[in-house]
Amino acid sequence: MKKSLPLILFAVLLLMSGCLKKEAMSERPIDNSSSEIVGQDETTQEPDDSDQYTNIFPLTGIATNDDTEHRAIAVMINNHPRARPQSGLSKADIVYEMYAEAEVTRFLAVFQSEMPKEVGPVRSARDYFIKLAKGLDCVYVCHGNSPDAKEMLDQGYIDHLNGLEYDGTLFKRSSERKAPHNSYISFENIERGAEQNSYDLTKKPKAFTFLEKSEMELLQGEPASFVQISYGASLFDVEFLYDEQSETYSRYSNNQQTIEYEDEVPIKIDNIFIIEAPHKVIDSVGRRDIDFNAGGKAYLLQKGKWNEIQWKNSEGRIVPVENGKEVGFVPGKTWVNVLPDKPGISQLVHLGAQEN
Repeated sequence: MKKSLPLILFAVLLLMSGCLKKEAMSERPIDNSSSEIVGQDETTQEPDDSDQYTNIFPLTGIATNDDTEHRAIAVMINNHPRARPQSGLSKADIVYEMYAEAEVTRFLAVFQSEMPKEVGPVRSARDYFIKLAKGLDCVYVCHGNSPDAKEMLDQGYIDHLNGLEYDGTLFKRSSERKAPHNSYISFENIERGAEQNSYDLTKKPKAFTFLEKSEMELLQGEPASFVQISYGASLFDVEFLYDEQSETYSRYSNNQQTIEYEDEVPIKIDNIFIIEAPHKVIDSVGRRDIDFNAGGKAYLLQKGKWNEIQWKNSEGRIVPVENGKEVGFVPGKTWVNVLPDKPGISQLVHLGAQEN
């Protein structure tokens, strides 16, 4: 035993040296309290073991023995600085982030594999957000609407719950924040509202394409441990930092990590899908029209690597493609950032290794 002691001490010193080097490279701390993806259990580690699990969640590709035959819910989430931190984002399978008006961004959070107890602050609808929710056959939840969105909702384009109709009943106002940054809804009330309106909640959405375990092990690309996305105003600019231990990205906005409001759980993301799409300002308020039929350039970030690909609209769903073939996501959570095609993502996105 005494002869092996120097070897043990040498190994410990190497480990400490590696940890110190990793610490020195970090610009800001990332919460690595868990090596697992938030909200996922051990089933996430073997997504392609079909002998062990009976089902796969369609929007995350995570294998499970739970029932997956239920409808997705899409909620408009406020991203104003006075609405941060938000509630429920860590449970979303997919989050779409894009302009609402001027340089203010908003989220469309889509829930199917997990349902948070409460979600919000809920904000008003835009027509292009509604179209994305329709492509995933969601029940759409919002509080308020633009004129174009109101026309779509009034015509029954999508099953929906609007806080303008249910304020104080299904939707509750928080006393800790001021309107319009204080509207929340529980998933119990979403189910209650769906029942009141005879919305069917049993049909799951069409599945995305996901990588097999062997494909993930062979994943190629340029290093992408640090990503910076500019939306034109520093309050809405975004950064993603990659954590090698959990193999996920953490999100930052205005230098603050994106966490849950109630318990400060950090948002962890497996796929960052950045696309450019034609944008057009349509009124004096700065509201926009975004063309989700055009297709175009995209970046896909997975497991600390990035690749330039394309995106297309496939039956209402925004999917990554390369050489005409749909590209698979890593099983887990996905964040989709939508940017204007002018000046384009090559001007608005900085990719690379984490800076010293």
